[in-house]
Amino acid sequence: MAAGNPFNNILTTLEKPGGGHFGKYYSLPALNDSRIDRLPYSIRILLESAIRNCDEFQVKSKDVEKIIDWENTSPKQVEIPFKPARVLLQDFTGVPAVVDLACMRDAMNKLGGDSNKINPLVPVDLVIDHSVQVDVARSENAVRANMELEFQRNKERFAFLKWGSNAFHNMLVVPPGSGIVHQVNLEYLARVVFNTNGILYPDSVVGTDSHTTMIDGLGVAGWGVGGIEAEAAMLGQPMSMVLPGVVGFKLSGKLRDGVTATDLVLTVTQMLRKHGVVGKFVEFYGQGMSELSLADRATIANMSPEYGATMGFFPVDHVTLQYLRLTGRNDETISMIESYLRANKMFIDYSEPQSEKVYSSYLELNLECVDPSVSGPKRPHDRVSLREMKADWHACLDNKVGFKGFAIPKESQNKVAEFNFHGTQAQLRHGDVVIAAITSCTNTSNPSVMLGAALVAKKACELGLEVKPWVKTSLAPGSGVVTKYLQKSGLQKYLNQLGFHIVGYGCTTCIGNSGDINEAVASAITENDMVAAAVLSGNRNFEGRVHPLTRANYLASPPLVVAYALAGTVDIDFETEPIGTRKDGKKIFFRDIWPTTEEVAHVVQSSVLPDMFKATYEAITQGNPMWNQLSVPSSTLYAWDPTSTYIHEPPYFKYMSMSPPGPHGVKDAYCLLNFGDSITTDHISPAGSIHKDSPAAKYLMERGVDRRDFNSYGSRRGNDEIMARGTFANIRLVNKLLKGEVGPKTIHIPSGEKLSVFDAALRYKSEGQDTIILAGAEYGSGSSRDWAAKGPMLLGVKAVIAKSFERIHRSNLVGMGVIPLCFKPGDDAETLGLTGHERYTIDLPGNVNEIRPGQDVTVATDNGKSFTCTIRFDTEVELAYFNHGGILQYVIRNLINAKQ
Repeated sequence: MAAGNPFNNILTTLEKPGGGHFGKYYSLPALNDSRIDRLPYSIRILLESAIRNCDEFQVKSKDVEKIIDWENTSPKQVEIPFKPARVLLQDFTGVPAVVDLACMRDAMNKLGGDSNKINPLVPVDLVIDHSVQVDVARSENAVRANMELEFQRNKERFAFLKWGSNAFHNMLVVPPGSGIVHQVNLEYLARVVFNTNGILYPDSVVGTDSHTTMIDGLGVAGWGVGGIEAEAAMLGQPMSMVLPGVVGFKLSGKLRDGVTATDLVLTVTQMLRKHGVVGKFVEFYGQGMSELSLADRATIANMSPEYGATMGFFPVDHVTLQYLRLTGRNDETISMIESYLRANKMFIDYSEPQSEKVYSSYLELNLECVDPSVSGPKRPHDRVSLREMKADWHACLDNKVGFKGFAIPKESQNKVAEFNFHGTQAQLRHGDVVIAAITSCTNTSNPSVMLGAALVAKKACELGLEVKPWVKTSLAPGSGVVTKYLQKSGLQKYLNQLGFHIVGYGCTTCIGNSGDINEAVASAITENDMVAAAVLSGNRNFEGRVHPLTRANYLASPPLVVAYALAGTVDIDFETEPIGTRKDGKKIFFRDIWPTTEEVAHVVQSSVLPDMFKATYEAITQGNPMWNQLSVPSSTLYAWDPTSTYIHEPPYFKYMSMSPPGPHGVKDAYCLLNFGDSITTDHISPAGSIHKDSPAAKYLMERGVDRRDFNSYGSRRGNDEIMARGTFANIRLVNKLLKGEVGPKTIHIPSGEKLSVFDAALRYKSEGQDTIILAGAEYGSGSSRDWAAKGPMLLGVKAVIAKSFERIHRSNLVGMGVIPLCFKPGDDAETLGLTGHERYTIDLPGNVNEIRPGQDVTVATDNGKSFTCTIRFDTEVELAYFNHGGILQYVIRNLINAKQ
């Protein structure tokens, strides 16, 4: 049982500078341990949490010692518990989280427990942000039109979340139309330091989106977890994690004139991908830090998932405090934050001598070496220097199909597709830009690049340049603050003139909410097999994500998005070729429209003001008329509507009893899918639009839903029936069982029939057959989507055998009771001669106490081959989840068994 905290003797009163005190805190200096002075700042946050939550039950003194001894313990992959200060949700992942909480209440009720125990025990911030489909663009009325359409589509989902905000305590819901979750977190929600019941402690957060890491730029430790992990954290369970190594990334110098934070982050992403940082923290330090604004730091931190790190952490310093003042935090709060962090050795002051920090490995970048860049055409870490872009594009046309290739025959590379656009003859070539989107909190939170884009637009308009009318341009700020400073600067009108009207406040093109492109353009692409391009200021460009018809997708800074929209093609050398021609015939070059760093800094200084943040966020929880008019029931148990196609009671607890089911092996399983490397959660998880011929579309049509009302998979995440049908429904899925054919199909091995993945899985389940998945390296990389684990579980997948797993996805599989297994180094399906037509048996002991984290197991096939794999239950807690059939079942049984 839990005991008192053995570290209460280091509770110290924090005095206010002018007299009085802020409260008490667990003092790291009071431990008098010299090892703490050498710890990275990011590890000190884990240490403080372990000390404060130590009860010798969930968190033990030996866990504290492991963290203090990080220099020696981190290479040994030791397990520690971590309790974050709060949980961050957005609506796409928040809906299934609230569905699960509602479902857990029902299960508790049926098993005789107190259903009201199912309540968040830590603050939960839920931002309804993923709700902007770009149906209307290039219009002054785009924001209102898109919002009205979203409310029509999502009224039921929004009402469910509003019910949740009333039914569950400790949950703040930020209404739709307010902004992107991570930007709202940065500008408003982040506490940096909590003061709860007189106890001060660092803010830390886990969120159900992998880009939760953006908050690391503010010195708040945060990272993405699966929805199921977040739910456990909400319910007071410690997160079990492996004590990470920390890569020290030293920054020096200063960015050259005209180089943006986006160029820097694409460079950092490439460097860290090459270095290898999966499962590690990255901590930035060095004199170059003083040259980076908080927004620049947040841009780098945001893309932690793209370079593979758990966090990209920037310790709190004077730049952080300046940003807190800019964003309207009050002086008393900022004084408390600085006083606490200084007292507890968590504040870095570059004006003072720095004590030596120890890191697991080291990297260094001189900021002066960063070049203007883009990344693509299919992965965020495939950086291309702008001066090499034209040559790289032609190489991509030549190369065989892959991450850097489209295999377009030489004789077809100059093909011209003719089409008619509203009565005007038009042409389309390979590389022509059809979508140009200033989108994603990665960049829209950064005034320098946003106002830089507006300055490019101003210069272009003044020189008479235009964007072709069939290019779908859009601007989706991450918060209303952006609109305020664009208007204050007088530059929004130039963006409007080029078609970059504001379409809404939320995630758009970056997550596949790009909406339809013009039918004539779409036909020209499909009928002529053109490689059309999208250029966006996002963080993800995996194939099939941005739009089904844009095979080439490049990440770029907002000013570069405007530049490429003007050029109309990615097949251009900006140094030597004109970006456009004036009506008088004069050629205009890239250098003619590109602003200097000084120009950008001047407009930022005069246009971005604290009152803008205060005004925006004082009104944020008041909602808007459409939200406020939603009527919801007051009951604490949800009344499920069996006819709903948005909110559906999932079957997770259907046969649950008080006794854990124990571990399960796999017997004579068929291979549902056989994959190569880099299968992302975009390939696995339902995302984007619902294809008219898909199993999910069939399900909706059978229930009377018209095709125009299908909405996106994201909007229907609260319905397990649809999400199961959308699992592995990506049109770019490459399944080796199909021998070269691309698409969401597989072979039903017993019959040899080619079926949709869902239909094949359903047939296996009806026949009582287990299934497994074979995969290559980096399986499950990408967004931390719980449905990438829930979906395969609902399809009947019992195990995934891969060369390696992305951290969050492996954890999510465990949480849903799916066994993750890794081939031994040097082995994979190909070297072992596995075709996927075999049947697979994985024997596990029936007693969970006989299974050890990371132990070897034998996989046998029906053709006599057998091979050894490592079972990827990495901690004792994960084994407990598996024993219970999943993390949610574990939590329910523990809550019922806990003493009242």
